[in-house]
Amino acid sequence: MSTQNNFVFKALRVIAWVIFVGLSIEAGGLLVNFLFSIFKPEFVGNLYQKLDLSEMYQRSKWAFYGMYSFVLTIATLKAILFYLVILLLDKLDLSNPFNSYVSTKISQLSEQTFCIGLISYIARQVAKNMEHHQFDTDRLNAFWEDSQAFILMAAVIYVIAQIFKRGVELQNENDLTI
Repeated sequence: MSTQNNFVFKALRVIAWVIFVGLSIEAGGLLVNFLFSIFKPEFVGNLYQKLDLSEMYQRSKWAFYGMYSFVLTIATLKAILFYLVILLLDKLDLSNPFNSYVSTKISQLSEQTFCIGLISYIARQVAKNMEHHQFDTDRLNAFWEDSQAFILMAAVIYVIAQIFKRGVELQNENDLTI
């Protein structure tokens, strides 16, 4: 592997770790907001992202728990996605890229990305429906505005996963003939 490729993969690992830590902090901050909004709602304005849904909580606890569940699930799945990227980058060997571990991780990335996109899309539709019932969901739109991008990205990653799966099959076949 050339020095330039080595540098690029080290940089990608660092970037993946930074994104993973950032997404983990976001998920943790949202969890703290959730707990404070239930037990000490007066402090929510001072917390992470000032995600104050106390009005929604007052009107309907089911709506509050449902929307916050979507937010927490999406934030957690995004952190898990980048953890999978870290695992992939740690085991990726450019001298022998077609192995079953890499193929499996890329498939998992595709599934995880699709789940994020699908849950985000469902959350967006539920939020639109809630707006018809005079709930203010504008503050939540940032959490699922990229649902279609995740679904498209999942399709691209799925194609790459299938290419790697076929590459593993060809590699194994080649190893058997030698």
